[in-house]
Amino acid sequence: MTNPILAPTPLQGMLARLRDTPAMRAKQAIQNPARALPMHAASRDDLYALPGDDTAAIRCGDQYQLLAIEGMIPAFVEQAPWFAGWSAVMANVSDITAMGGRASAVVNAYWHHDSQAADRVLAGIRDACEAYGLIMAGGHTSQAPGNPTALAVAITGWARNLLSTLHVEPGQVIAMAVDLDGHWHGNAPYWKAFENVPGTRLQEKLEVIPRLAEAGLLLAAKDISNAGILGTLLMLLEPTRCGARIDLDALPLPADAAMERWLQAFPSYGFLLTLDRKDLATVEAAFAFEGVHCACIGEVDDSTRLRVSQGHEHHEFWNLADQAFTGFSHPGFLHSVVSKEH
Repeated sequence: MTNPILAPTPLQGMLARLRDTPAMRAKQAIQNPARALPMHAASRDDLYALPGDDTAAIRCGDQYQLLAIEGMIPAFVEQAPWFAGWSAVMANVSDITAMGGRASAVVNAYWHHDSQAADRVLAGIRDACEAYGLIMAGGHTSQAPGNPTALAVAITGWARNLLSTLHVEPGQVIAMAVDLDGHWHGNAPYWKAFENVPGTRLQEKLEVIPRLAEAGLLLAAKDISNAGILGTLLMLLEPTRCGARIDLDALPLPADAAMERWLQAFPSYGFLLTLDRKDLATVEAAFAFEGVHCACIGEVDDSTRLRVSQGHEHHEFWNLADQAFTGFSHPGFLHSVVSKEH
């Protein structure tokens, strides 16, 4: 008698679907340009300036200049020009914040065939700059019949203490900080927690992260991107080839939100953070003071595996030793640099 094939459990089925979303495939496609990019560096400071983190970080005296860029999906710019303009700035601001930094100015480049729609794109950029306290420093424009619809926005900022993914090590706890006071953008994965919120409040919530970084209470961070929570976790772990155990039951979750949809969410304010367990209560309190939910959701280990639990189930989501994610991984280099610098 042959053994019956066991059907996947609900958690196994969900993880299989999440591994194969368009956003996850898009992140894996980064491996192609990653192979062509220069990744040689003589020191950790040199490595901070290379691809792999949310921004490049360039040492300038006793602080770092931060530089990043976001390109918007053309269909998104076509269908929601104002929101695309706003989102391009908002995503960049999140990248700067995730590095422990403060954003200062943006430039944009866009192409369009519709002058009214182009005006809406620029209005979204302008409104976001006003809300987040940024200088809109100009850029490049091209409006003409037959033009494609395209938008990219670049940002600069600065940080004193970096929250680089190069700092992730086994034993650190992983926390998720997210503004749950929002709503979905239609059927899209965007969780919007900025509408009808004064710009001063948006800025105050962002300020928590660089302030904690400067106090030495955070070690590494990633803003939760279109790859969702698990994809962002992989990007957090991959540079140092660490693994982690994550408890889905510990995730901060909006009321009545389905877990599978929430795991794919791209929140307007959402970050994954690593820190020492002894600092967790202080960090949670700092976010709570600004109305942001923060909770420990897991712990970093040395396994290279991202393992997920829910209830009594425990399953592997990804093994970075067997399958790269974005391709940005430097464990051997980091070991040699640490040895030389100490």
